[in-house]
Amino acid sequence: MIEIMDTTLRDGEQTAGVSFNADEKLAIARLLLEELKTDRIEVGSARVSDGEKSAFTKICAWASTCGHAGQIEALGFVDGGASIDWIASSGGKVMNLLAKGSLRHLEGQLRKTPQEHLDDILRDLKKARAKGLEVNVYLEDWSNGMADSPEYVFFLVEALQGTGVRRIMLPDTLGILNPRQTGAYCREMTGRYPGVHFDFHAHNDYGFAAANAYEAVLSGIHGVHVTVNGLGERTGNLSVASAIGILNDHLRAGNNLDESKLMHVCRYVETISGVRIPANSPLVGEFAFTQTSGVHADGDKKGGLYQSALQPERFGRHRTYALGKTSGKANIMKNLEELGISLTPDQMKIVTARVVELGDKKESLTPEDLPFIIADVLKGDFSAAPDRIRIVNYGLQLTRGMRPVANLRIDIAGMEYEESASGDGQYDAFMKALWKIYDRLGKRHPRLTDYTVKIPPGGKTDALVETTIEWELGSRSFKTRGIDSDQTEAAIKATLKMLNIIENQL
Repeated sequence: MIEIMDTTLRDGEQTAGVSFNADEKLAIARLLLEELKTDRIEVGSARVSDGEKSAFTKICAWASTCGHAGQIEALGFVDGGASIDWIASSGGKVMNLLAKGSLRHLEGQLRKTPQEHLDDILRDLKKARAKGLEVNVYLEDWSNGMADSPEYVFFLVEALQGTGVRRIMLPDTLGILNPRQTGAYCREMTGRYPGVHFDFHAHNDYGFAAANAYEAVLSGIHGVHVTVNGLGERTGNLSVASAIGILNDHLRAGNNLDESKLMHVCRYVETISGVRIPANSPLVGEFAFTQTSGVHADGDKKGGLYQSALQPERFGRHRTYALGKTSGKANIMKNLEELGISLTPDQMKIVTARVVELGDKKESLTPEDLPFIIADVLKGDFSAAPDRIRIVNYGLQLTRGMRPVANLRIDIAGMEYEESASGDGQYDAFMKALWKIYDRLGKRHPRLTDYTVKIPPGGKTDALVETTIEWELGSRSFKTRGIDSDQTEAAIKATLKMLNIIENQL
């Protein structure tokens, strides 16, 4: 069984520009332990700030009420017991003590001999035991230590055996290792010290984090460290998504992670951290289960020929078929099936040609664009449902020092309605006025879940803006786009598309 320690709330928070407040840390901690079923979580560093102490105390208080106290860890330093007091006084039960794992770091940063550093570590271990803390030890810069001063590494590990240290954690602090080195160094540790529990902590500076973790587990390492969405110092840590795929599908290694909750947790951390999940990220990226080539869609239709063990349903997702210049008839048919639209073979040829033409012009297309494309190219040959909703007019007012105001008049099935509202921005004011009308009529409306704006590189002030909005209504998620030289107008166009999709399709 491979043990997973998530350090999103400690190492992940060292991502440039990322900071979590106490409530956010608690919410993420609960998701990691209760939904994703992570074995342990590292939630902060001792003595960093008053806010860090407040957050750590809050998490420890919650954990003590629901059986998770022993799964909450904090980074501590060899500082004469100050970190120990900080952790214990906050309700913590586990300290991850940061020791120097390379002679270069020891001599260059601490200016001490190996024996002096060991003596300091042993003194802090004694104090931690007196306070009732369990202790794990990080060997900081261990990867360089194995490359340049392995005898020093062995000196520390041998001295720590029998001291009550629960785990010794082997970090590739600067992300220097390749898979071959990782396998060799980890086998050296597990071979020499078979009774010691070792964790491996990967960084992704060369893009080797996942491959290095794979080699570490093959070499007998007992635990791996991860972060949600690969957050972390510099290029980040091993992502929990990659860890799940490697452990479950390639190593067949037992673990407690619940892969069905992966997407929910990753999306939540994306929102709170402000760091977007790259669209091509394994398992959780927007494109992870998107087929673009028409050949692939055709193969899937004829027996899942382009599918693997990575089935999207495992992670609470579904397969999609993108629309663009490489789309074939099979892609379009897959999307039309989802929309409940059927076309004749001749109509399919015309629509396919139009989709390819738009793709050649680098236009982004969503499945929800298809009805509009069909209505445009087939005209009288296609009985598309008419737009039941149209905007008669609207006015947006922006005055310095005052909240933006929107006045909206909208036609719904031939009846006009009017409302006004203020908001935190012009589009927010528009939406508040719109939902006032919907609430008055008792009409359902979706929740906005994502909003992205794309402006061409080097675009001028009058450049066309593409606004893509993701909506969620019940169990259905869908996207709409609007294009205009004004960003708010583009968003309103995307919103109007959404309103008619709900009226005509959902």
